[in-house]
Amino acid sequence: MKITIVGSGYVGLVTGACFSEVGINVVCVDIDSKKIENLNKGIIPIYEPGLEDMITRNMNKGRLSFTTSIETAVKESEVVFISVGTPPDEDGSADLKYVLAVARDCGKHMTDYTLIVTKSTVPVGTSLKVKEAVQDELNKRNVSIEFDVASNPEFLKEGAAINDFLKPDRIVVGLNSERAESLMSSLYKPFTLNGHPVIFMDIVSAEMTKYAANAMLATKISFINDIANLCEIVGADVNKVRKGIGSDTRIGHKFIYPGIGYGGSCFPKDVQALIRTADENNYNLQVLQAVESVNKYQKLVLFNKINSYYNGDLKGKTIGVWGLSFKPQTDDMREAPALYIINSLLEAGAVVKAYDPVALEEAKHHFGDRITYCDEQYETLIDADCLAILTEWPEFKFPSFKIIKKLLSKPLVFDGRNIYDRDEMAKYGFEYFCIGVRSKKPELETLSV
Repeated sequence: MKITIVGSGYVGLVTGACFSEVGINVVCVDIDSKKIENLNKGIIPIYEPGLEDMITRNMNKGRLSFTTSIETAVKESEVVFISVGTPPDEDGSADLKYVLAVARDCGKHMTDYTLIVTKSTVPVGTSLKVKEAVQDELNKRNVSIEFDVASNPEFLKEGAAINDFLKPDRIVVGLNSERAESLMSSLYKPFTLNGHPVIFMDIVSAEMTKYAANAMLATKISFINDIANLCEIVGADVNKVRKGIGSDTRIGHKFIYPGIGYGGSCFPKDVQALIRTADENNYNLQVLQAVESVNKYQKLVLFNKINSYYNGDLKGKTIGVWGLSFKPQTDDMREAPALYIINSLLEAGAVVKAYDPVALEEAKHHFGDRITYCDEQYETLIDADCLAILTEWPEFKFPSFKIIKKLLSKPLVFDGRNIYDRDEMAKYGFEYFCIGVRSKKPELETLSV
C-alpha cells in the first residue's frame, strides 16, 4: 500500500515516519519547497526525540519520500491523510482553509478510488465540508470517481510522539463505509497485531473524541492549578493534596501537576474551538470557559510572585530563566507560559537571561534581541538577582545548588514547575517560591550544598 500525507509539520512528519517504519510506502507533501528540500537532505524542521533517525532510516530504505507535487502523490496513492494546520481564527474557531484546500486538490487530481482521511484536528462536521469540496472539484472535471472520507485524529504527546504512535492507547477511526473500514484495518494491522485497539465509530463521533480528550486533559490541569492557588492561601501543600487525590483510581495521578498553565499547539486551540462549536450550536460550555479562564490567569502567577517580591519595581532586575518550551522534550513555544512571563518581565523593566536545551532558536523568533540567550544553564545566573524555572527539563531537577548560590546575587528561586522541595531549599539557604505551597524562610544554619 502507498499512502500520501499532506502537511509535513509535526503531525505529518511523525505519522509519515511511523507508517514507513512498519513497512508502508509513504510520500509526504508540503507546499513549502525549502522545507521539502531540507527534508530530502535529512534536515528536520522540528525537534522530537527519535524522529530524525527514523526519517533517515526509512528514506534510505526507500519507504519514505518528500515532495511538493500533490498531483503526483494523490494519483499514486489509495489513501490521502490531511495533516495540515488548523490555526485558530480571531473568534477562536478552527480555520479550515488549509484542510479544504487539500480536499480540493484531491478532487482535482485523483484518478481512482481514494480514501481521504483527516488527521488534522478539525471541528465536528468538517468531514461533510471535505466531502463537498472533493465532490465540487470532481463535478468541475465532469468525472465520476468513488471516494470516501474518514476521520483519524492523532493523540500524540510532544516529546513522546514516536512511542505514542507505535504503541498507542487506542486508534480512533471515524468512517461510514465498509470499503473505508477495510482499508483502515489493513493500514493499522501492524499495530493491532501487537494488541493496540482500533475503535471504529461514525465520523462525527471521531471528530468529537479528539476535542473531548484534549478538553478533559486541559480541565485536569486547570483544576489542579485552581486548587494549588487556594492551597497557598489557606496553608495547604498542593503536592501532598495531589498525591492524596491521585491515589483514587477514578482520578489518577496524570495531568494533576500544578504549574504555570498549559500551552502548546493543541490544548489552548482545541479548548477554544470546542467552546466556539458549542456557541454555534447555542450551547454554553461553562466548564471549559472556566478552564480557559483559569489557564490565562495561571500563566502570570509566577510573574506576579516575582513582581510582588520586588514590591512592583522590577526595573534593572536581572532574571535568570531556565526553560522556554511549553514542555520538556520539544522546542515548541506555541502558547508557552514562558512567552507571557518573559514579556511581562520585560514590560516591567527587568533584564532576562534565558537557557533552554533545544528551544533557543525558536525563542529568537519571539523575543529577538530583547533578551540574552545563554548556551549553558548556569550562565543565566551570572549577576542575576534570581532564578525562574519555567520548564521542567530533566537537567534542571538535580542542579548544583552550590553553584546556583555562588552565581546569584541572592539565593532566590521562583519555581513554576515545583521540581524542588520547599523544606530542602530552605535548609540550603534559599528563598524559594513555587506553586500551591507557601514560601518558607531559609534556615539560619543551612546544609552544605
